[in-house]
Amino acid sequence: MAEAAGHKFGQFIGEYCESAIEPLLQEFAENHGLFLDRKGARPARSGKELRWVDSYGNGHDLDYVLERGGTPEKVGTPVAFIESAWRRYTKHSKNKAQEIQGAILPIADKHRFSAPFLGCILAGVYTAGALHQLESVGFRVLYFTYESVIEAFAGVGVDVRWSESTPDREFAKKMRRWSKVSAKKRVEVWSRLLKLNQRNV
Repeated sequence: MAEAAGHKFGQFIGEYCESAIEPLLQEFAENHGLFLDRKGARPARSGKELRWVDSYGNGHDLDYVLERGGTPEKVGTPVAFIESAWRRYTKHSKNKAQEIQGAILPIADKHRFSAPFLGCILAGVYTAGALHQLESVGFRVLYFTYESVIEAFAGVGVDVRWSESTPDREFAKKMRRWSKVSAKKRVEVWSRLLKLNQRNV
């Protein structure tokens, strides 16, 4: 069961990074008169998934879209498509890069006249090949290494290191430790991660 526990723990890390990114994107949108769309209910579209359709009629679920002229009730012109992803092992990084590329490029091509920015915010373990693949097709990549994520969480006393052999009880111990970290301290993890990667940011 360690693999399942590890997958669940990885989801927790990924969701934390994504939730920490969102306020920064929202602030950017407000400062530049843009609308930030993300997963969740919005009157302008059906369902809670953020889905855009490419020129071939295929829908792609996305993480964030910045729109010019968008409102909760009206879909605007896309000016940026931004994906975020966490991966623990290199064996999964290439597949994730291909997944992101396959979802975004057909939509970006459809809206090429609005010159959309293509962005990826990645965390964890990604090979140089996976990063290059995204950059070679026009993505700007912000990459938080696994080591920097470990160091950021260590600042609040939580050890997020693990491997495929880590037992379930260790994952439970890590989550118990995190549950005791105050909301104020949890924000410090993201602040620390930004400082550790300031040059790339």
